[in-house]
Amino acid sequence: MAPPNDTPRPFFNSPRPDNLGNFFDLSGGKLSVKGFPVLFDVPSNVTFSPVSSVLKSSDAPVPLVQRVQALYHKGGILGFHKDAPSDRLTNSLGKFTDRECLSIFRFKTWWSTMWQARSGSDLQMETQWVLLNVPEIRSYVMVVPIIDGSFRSSLNPGVDGHVMISAESGSTKVKASSFDAIAYVHVSDNPYNIMKEAFSTLRVHLNTFKLLEEKKTPPLMNKFGWCTWDSFYLAVEPAGVWHGVKEFTEGGISPRFIIIDDGWQSINFDDQDTHEDAKNLVIGGEQMTARLHSLEEGEKFKKYKGGSMLAPNPPPYNPKKPKMLIQKGVELEHAEKDRNKAIQSGVTDLSAYDAKVQKLKEELNALFGGEEKSASSGGCGSCSCKADSYGLKALTSDLRTKFKGLDDIYVWHALCGAWGGVRPGATHLNAKVMPCNVSPGLDGTMPDLAVDKIVEGGIGLVHPDEAGDFYDSMHSYLSSAGITGVKVDVIHTLEYVSEEFGGRVELAKAYYKGLSDSIAKNFQGTNIISSMQQCNDFFYLGTKQVSMGRVGDDFWFQDPNGDPNGVYWLQGVHMIHCAYNSMWMGQIIQPDWDMFQSDHVCAKYHAGSRAICGGPVYVSDCLGGHDFDLLKKLVYPDGTIPKCTNFALPTRDCLFKNPLFDHQSILKIWNFNKYGGVIGAFNCQGAGWDPKVQRIRGFPECYKPISGTVHVTDIEWDQVEEAAPMGEAEEYVIYLNQAEELLLVPKDSAPIETTIQPSSFELFSFVPVVKLGPVAKFAPVGLTSMFNSGGTIQEMEYFDTKVNLEVKGGGTFLAFSNVAPRIGFLNGVEVAFKWQPDGRLTLNVPWYEAAGGISNVAFVF
Repeated sequence: MAPPNDTPRPFFNSPRPDNLGNFFDLSGGKLSVKGFPVLFDVPSNVTFSPVSSVLKSSDAPVPLVQRVQALYHKGGILGFHKDAPSDRLTNSLGKFTDRECLSIFRFKTWWSTMWQARSGSDLQMETQWVLLNVPEIRSYVMVVPIIDGSFRSSLNPGVDGHVMISAESGSTKVKASSFDAIAYVHVSDNPYNIMKEAFSTLRVHLNTFKLLEEKKTPPLMNKFGWCTWDSFYLAVEPAGVWHGVKEFTEGGISPRFIIIDDGWQSINFDDQDTHEDAKNLVIGGEQMTARLHSLEEGEKFKKYKGGSMLAPNPPPYNPKKPKMLIQKGVELEHAEKDRNKAIQSGVTDLSAYDAKVQKLKEELNALFGGEEKSASSGGCGSCSCKADSYGLKALTSDLRTKFKGLDDIYVWHALCGAWGGVRPGATHLNAKVMPCNVSPGLDGTMPDLAVDKIVEGGIGLVHPDEAGDFYDSMHSYLSSAGITGVKVDVIHTLEYVSEEFGGRVELAKAYYKGLSDSIAKNFQGTNIISSMQQCNDFFYLGTKQVSMGRVGDDFWFQDPNGDPNGVYWLQGVHMIHCAYNSMWMGQIIQPDWDMFQSDHVCAKYHAGSRAICGGPVYVSDCLGGHDFDLLKKLVYPDGTIPKCTNFALPTRDCLFKNPLFDHQSILKIWNFNKYGGVIGAFNCQGAGWDPKVQRIRGFPECYKPISGTVHVTDIEWDQVEEAAPMGEAEEYVIYLNQAEELLLVPKDSAPIETTIQPSSFELFSFVPVVKLGPVAKFAPVGLTSMFNSGGTIQEMEYFDTKVNLEVKGGGTFLAFSNVAPRIGFLNGVEVAFKWQPDGRLTLNVPWYEAAGGISNVAFVF
């Protein structure tokens, strides 16, 4: 892979001879593929061009360019032309009806999810791409709205089956009437190849982003971590962070990274003194009109005294305090909502509502102020003390001194600094509060408190000419304070404030360049998690450096809209977001399935998906709220994880199904381990997007057991070169992790029938069977104490009648063997093992600390 900040290697791309001819043709009002029409009634103002006619220069690696050149005949570029220029133009691309269609659309400004359609009229607003199933030619056709000049585009529903494309600049000052390359079309006989091929072509064509294969990923990818958000919300403080890490370590799991989420910054409101921190904030939402008044940590972190938590008698801390603050904050939030409803209902006497709100505020302030002397006491306060013995630098130093395995400490910040940006006049930066204009394309999205608050307060936007200085000033300070990376959130606010800055594309380019340069300089080029970023602007403009990001909405432990069953159905919705978004986002960034809480009622359900998602595993447990037995099925004692080698994707038979509320479909996701494959089957039925009410809601009639089938061919073995040979085995051993069943099946066996209960799952590990000598058949499953058993096998080597394995972890090692081995070895010493006539071969393996948890296991037949 190329280094994250490779020097660009420009080239001139001349069209190569192509004897195949283009698979696409636009004529007679029809867009045809291989001679078969897929879009009808295409307007005469729509144009089609071969990729080679618009591709000019790119800094992509030469092998990637050559790969794309070989695909020219499988794709093409669409444009359209209007008479009058405008900053937002909409045009039909033609129509389709009665055809299976998978799409991804933005249901909020920040978040996208999948949607099944049968015609162009069924699409949702702000659709990012559509995938059409065309069985008549045994192929799939993809339509992807892209960027052309200063305009970005999305697909939207039209009448009578038409697919509409909207191109917008985000500024009334930036207008156009013609687009030569506003959408891309591609065809393939494989739905996974089409994603690789289409986005590879767009990478070369647009030359504004990089594919995941070109970038390094953050080191935390293979590790376990803890995020402070659901633990404290905005009330996060140094002592709480300390005790959080301490609890995990004492529970037998060492976090290798932590994310100090929202709540650590220096923020205040416009009506406060310029450099005074906002006080006693707890619940998310309160901070959304606040702005940064300093690029350094807020007072409660600045006052941390170095060494205070390392002392023999550290300051006392009440671990129940965060939950008490959150509970009181929720009460206050509800009281304020009740008051607002009363006002809207015409109530004139608000004295009782005001009294209740005031009483709760006083009680909340008492909780904040009544704490015993804490680790944040006795510091330098609000003065400009820069001594290493205080503040964020002192805290990170103390954390690393005490917790030796803590490799990374990230902090959160919004793309514009804070939710409300940077306060004008408070820093050296040129910031101005800009009014927010929400695109008409977002009118059909889900109501969102964050959007309402941001529109209410506007954004203190640092001038794009100073974007590089903005990020470097903040990040260089953080790096000097021991912070090793950032979680950048609230990314899609730029589109709200682009009126004065050349539109959303040009503003985004300036900001993303500044961010990318700073990450390369201050955080090893890789240490960033992108969040609230699920729109094509970001992926096409902001990912030259960013290699990891969220693929789902936030983990919601309960429904914020009040449905008591949301505690269950929201978890299935989360998995659907992540699985389907990974199809396209995974071409550009490493999918991050987000945190969860290990003591949640659906924690095991979440854990099963994280075990095979292929990304990091992290939680947001409250203090005292841990299920260590569950976490130990995901995480080794040293804080590393048995990670799959790829990112998880939905199986082919799920692509055009609705596993959320069709009453019949299980979500199946597939992935690879080094020596086998895995399928996770999840019952996600019970909720989904409702276009009538424009929000995700529960469908209780669907929340029931669902039956389906699983087969070895559900795994796309050919998608990874190293895995392809495993797909050619004659027999497989299948281990059902939850049922603890072991099966031996030939490749052409009937599918396994399974029934999954609501909010439940099963993991199926598929391991090719290898013949040893004239009789023995062997297949290693791995440690059954881990959800991803196959991921515990690090190395394997076969000889004529012997097999050597390296296994990481401790617990029961399971393999299939049709005959009993003659001898078993553990770390070079002969040991007893157990063999059963059904083929179960087991051996107890301890955690071998001296070897990083790895044990050598061998059997001789």
